[in-house]
Amino acid sequence: MLSISKLYCGNEEYGDILRYRGIHSASKKPIVVWNVTSRCNLACTHCYADASSCAKNSFDLSTDEGKALIDDLSAFGVPVLLFSGGEPLMREDIFELIAYAASKGMRTVLSSNGTLVDKTKAETLKKIGISYVGISIDGREETHDKFRCHRGAFKETIQGIRTCVEAGLKVGLRCTMNKDNLKDMPFIFDLMEKECVPRICFYHLISSGRGASISDKELSLNEKRDALNYIIDKSSELYRRGSNNEILTVANHCDGIFLYLRMKRENHPEADKILGFLKMNSSDSSGIGISSINWDGEVYPDQFWRTRIIGNVRKEKFSSIWDSSKNEMLDRLLNRRKYITGRCSRCKFLEICGGNFRARAEYYTGDTWASDPGCYLYDEEIS
Repeated sequence: MLSISKLYCGNEEYGDILRYRGIHSASKKPIVVWNVTSRCNLACTHCYADASSCAKNSFDLSTDEGKALIDDLSAFGVPVLLFSGGEPLMREDIFELIAYAASKGMRTVLSSNGTLVDKTKAETLKKIGISYVGISIDGREETHDKFRCHRGAFKETIQGIRTCVEAGLKVGLRCTMNKDNLKDMPFIFDLMEKECVPRICFYHLISSGRGASISDKELSLNEKRDALNYIIDKSSELYRRGSNNEILTVANHCDGIFLYLRMKRENHPEADKILGFLKMNSSDSSGIGISSINWDGEVYPDQFWRTRIIGNVRKEKFSSIWDSSKNEMLDRLLNRRKYITGRCSRCKFLEICGGNFRARAEYYTGDTWASDPGCYLYDEEIS
C-alpha cells in the first residue's frame, strides 16, 4: 500500500505511521484481514473471495472460535484487524466480534460494499469503536451496477457512505482500477469531495477468485502509468487547495518507484527522502506485514493469494503459524530477494520493490518467483 498523499504531498495519517516508521520486517507484526464469511448480498465480477448470496455459512468460525482468534491476535501484537468477507454485515455476530477486538486494543476496520449500512448499523459501529469503514465503489452508476451485478447497487452504496459520514465514522472509498472504469476516475475523485470522504484507495486488479475471469480487463502497462500520473496530479491538486485527503494505491509495488522517478525528474526537494521511506516499506508485504484468515480458518500470506495456504487457526494458533523459522513459505517470503528471477532479479530497485506482487507473478507465470508482469517500468528506468 503506497501513500501518494504522504510521499508526494507530505500529509501523514495513522496508516503512514505503521508504513514508514522503519519497523524491521523480521519483527513486524502483520495487519490481519479476516474474511469472516463467504456470504454476500452482491456477486461482484472482481471479488477475490468468490463470495455470493448462495454461499454456505456452516464452515464459518463460530463466535467463540472468533473470540479465541482475537485473543491470540491481540496477545501476538497484531496492530490492525480488518473485518471483510464476503459482506461482513451479513454475519449476525459481526458487531459482537468487532466490539470484542476493539476492547482488546486493536485498531478495527470494516470492509463493506455499503449497501446494508443503515442508521442503526452505522451508529452501532460508531459506538463499539470501529476505526475505519472502507466502502467499495467502481465508478459512475452504470459502471458500478455492472460490476456489482445488481441494478440499484450504486444508489444503495452512496446511501451507505452518507449514513456512515453522518454517524461520524471515518470512511474511505476503495476502487479497483480496470479497463472498464478508467474513464470514471475523475468522477470518483469528485465523489470523494462531494460526499466529504477523507480517503481513497486505488487497487490494481488482481486475478484472484472471480477477478481471474476478468483478467483481460487489467490495465495495459501504459494505462497503468497514465493512471498513476493522474492520481499523483489529483493528489497534488487537492493538497494545493488545502485538502487533507489521503490517497493510496494498492497491489502494484512499482508504484513507489514510479513516484520516486517522477519526483526526481521534477527536482522535487523531498525525492531522496522519499526514497528512504520506500526502502522502509514499498515492497510486497505478503507473509510479512499482512496476512489473511479465511472464514473456515485457513491462513494465507495475503487476502488475494488464495492458492497458498500456510495453516489453519482451527488446528494451530495464528501466533504459532506466523513463524518464519517454522514455515518454509514465510521464510522464503521474508527473504524473497534471494529467490526472485528474471527481469525483476536484474532491476536496480529490487531491494526496494522486492520483486513486486508474488500472487500476480504466480498467477500469470505459474512460478512464485518469476518476474511480475504487472510491472510497468521501462527497461531504461530499472537498469
